[in-house]
Amino acid sequence: MYKRILMPIDGSECSRQAVEHGLELARRTEARVTFLYVVEDPLYYARHAVAEYGELYEELRRGGQEVLDAARRQAEAYGVVSETVLVEKPLAHPVDAILEAEEQHDLTVLGTHGRRGFSRIMLGSVAEGVLRRSSRPQLVIHCRGD
Repeated sequence: MYKRILMPIDGSECSRQAVEHGLELARRTEARVTFLYVVEDPLYYARHAVAEYGELYEELRRGGQEVLDAARRQAEAYGVVSETVLVEKPLAHPVDAILEAEEQHDLTVLGTHGRRGFSRIMLGSVAEGVLRRSSRPQLVIHCRGD
């Protein structure tokens, strides 16, 4: 049924819970997994005004790679074939990057924090953005205790 599963991850507890569900599904269906991490550039417009910009961005990039490496090791422990993708594009929004990547996949598995009210308005919802704009199947994991 599912042969290629996309799992966007961000290193949060919610993301880790979604990875567990997705890897179990991949193991049972013998699907391949792609872990996707989007490096958001918080200072895209201010990069010339901030002397430490390069260090900040490199730290974000390094953190993303560490999250991907941990997910790859977890997939290996499940016996699931996986690959990792680190997206680095100026002004790359996670929703756009996920929608682009899912064109090569049968299913997208992602977690949602289930934020409501003010925090949802301020932080937005990647899962909601993907659900509203995607034409592909989605498995959304509502995270416990997040």
